[in-house]
Order: sequence, then C-alpha cells, then structure tokens
Amino acid sequence: MLDRITRHFSDSIDAKIRAADTLPPHIAQASEIMVQSLLSDGKVLACGNGGSAGDAQRFVSVLQNRYERERPALPALSLCADSLTISSIASDSSYNEVFSKQIRSLGQGGDILLTISTNGNCPNVVQAVQAAHDRDLQVVALTGKDGGDMARLLHPEDIEIRVPATSTHRIQEVHTLVIHCLCDLIDEYLFSG
Repeated sequence: MLDRITRHFSDSIDAKIRAADTLPPHIAQASEIMVQSLLSDGKVLACGNGGSAGDAQRFVSVLQNRYERERPALPALSLCADSLTISSIASDSSYNEVFSKQIRSLGQGGDILLTISTNGNCPNVVQAVQAAHDRDLQVVALTGKDGGDMARLLHPEDIEIRVPATSTHRIQEVHTLVIHCLCDLIDEYLFSG
C-alpha cells in the first residue's frame, strides 16, 4: 500500500515537472488576456464537466472573492453552477448546449471563456468554444492528451494550455496548479504595488 501511495506522489511530481518545462509561457499569455479583458470591463466565463466543472467554479470563486490577498471582486461567472439553468437547457434542448446557450446570452465581445477539459472532446465544451467565437470571445482552453476536438477549433488568438500527460488524474492535478498560477498572476498584474 505504501509503495502504491508513493507512486501516486511520484507520478504527480513527474507530471508537474514536465508541465513546468512547457506551460509557463502559455499560462503567462492567458493571464495577460484575462487581465486586459478585466481592465476593459470584460468578464471571464468558465466551464467544464465533472472535476473540470469543479475547477471552473473554484477559479470563478477566487476571482469573485480572493486568492491570497484582500482585493476588490473581479467579474467572473461559472457556467456550471446554475443547476436550474443547466437542467432546463438539457431538458428542453440538449445537454450539448448547456454552456453554449449561456454564452450566447451572457457573453459579450471582449470577454474571455475559460474551458477546462482533460480530453477536449466533450460536445458541450466544444459547442461552448463555437459559441464563444460567435460572440467574439477569446478562449483559454485547459486541455490534456492531444487537446481533442476543442483544440482543433481554437483560433490563432486563443490560448491552449495543454498538459503533457495522458492520465486524467495527472492532467486534473496540473490543471489545479495552472488555475492557481492564473489567479496569482491576475492579482499580481492588477493589485501589486
């Protein structure tokens, strides 16, 4: 049992070391476009499924509340948090549209969509990217594996932060770290000094 536990720690550390070799420039770019949006009265919308929905909600809660310092609230919205809206869209239309319909009603040019998916193939997240483009939102995509269908839809001005791993668990662990980096960088840009 102890060896198995130790292997989990080692695998997580290895995934983060590989990510540290490739992801920092993409994370920096993503934080910069989020900051520019926020400085221009834009907002960040976030979505994902399962554990990625939890990551999206955590990111939004940090922007609306605080990361490591007291500061004004920042405009962000989780498209995963409103169970009434999600179940209504899923029932009346399709679960594939639960995010895209919200983006079409809430998203405005200059906003940012943060999509989180370990494989990038969930139809509702793919449709979210399409809706974001229709509404002139830039997309920051947290992915893994080969980036999936979501990565293939990204425009040149969008940013993909693809974790160099194939294990869903290791990808999710790195996504959490990326989200913490984004929160820290946004606070540093907007509230340092």
